[in-house]
Amino acid sequence: MLQQVSAEALAARLSALGLTTRVLDHTRHTSIEAEVPETLTAETWREVLEVLAQADRFGLLATSLGGRTLWAAVNKAVPATGDVRGPGHQR
Repeated sequence: MLQQVSAEALAARLSALGLTTRVLDHTRHTSIEAEVPETLTAETWREVLEVLAQADRFGLLATSLGGRTLWAAVNKAVPATGDVRGPGHQR
């Protein structure tokens, strides 16, 4: 079984690599965004990818103006079966 990683832990690791991160809360997941500086070394890129690989999804947005933003998403825990019953189905 895979260990659930927190978005905050991923953001902290990316920050430790010199990236400025933003953590955004969504209904079903938490996302992390970070601007990628032009000066990022190949070694740091490898470390960043190792961190991102722990997320449920990740990607890179690149603009025609040269800006690069990486993102990662960590799914929130699925509620237990008893917690998802709608109104009228509760005990």
